[in-house]
Amino acid sequence: MTHRIVVCSTCDGTDGKSFAADLRAALCDRSMAFEVQDHDCMSNCGRPLSLAFSAPGKATYLFGDIDPTCDLDDTLAFATLYEGSPDGWIEDARAAGRLRHCLVGRVPA
Repeated sequence: MTHRIVVCSTCDGTDGKSFAADLRAALCDRSMAFEVQDHDCMSNCGRPLSLAFSAPGKATYLFGDIDPTCDLDDTLAFATLYEGSPDGWIEDARAAGRLRHCLVGRVPA
């Protein structure tokens, strides 16, 4: 299964490309099979930096207000939860720390 994280690369006042690169490296270090893409605009401009998790047959999550200087570990924690969930439906996201408070929306598969 292809798990994907998309990071907004043009969110005002943030460096999405660097966050995406850091995320790629950290996921690789943990042998986690995620494709990380940066995308020019995710239309969540009021809550920069935005990122989304998706996979075939799984719920999709959109997050905003990501702080690239301190949210990498929480993003990785959510990636672990997401990867381990058969349908992507995360009922208890406390392990994802601050990231769980950055959730904009969850869309069923």
